[in-house]
Amino acid sequence: MQTVYDWVTMIVFAGLIVLFLQRSQGEPRDHLWQYLVAAVGCAATNYLGNEGFKLESMAYHLGAIALGLATVGFIMVVLRPLDGFNE
Repeated sequence: MQTVYDWVTMIVFAGLIVLFLQRSQGEPRDHLWQYLVAAVGCAATNYLGNEGFKLESMAYHLGAIALGLATVGFIMVVLRPLDGFNE
């Protein structure tokens, strides 16, 4: 846990775990593959960001930021973690 990418992706992944555990109780709303896509997105974001620090490459940083935003967007659109607040 040395870079900002480590911390941010770990926070997003922890939220994903909580969402999965919460939704695993009761009627199924999501599929397991949706969580896998989000988890792989977190891992790839962390990898690209850390490689950006190692290689001092701005392209890796931009790729990591873009992939991180896409992963969070995927979580918000497909898994809809904020749907429970409307009830």
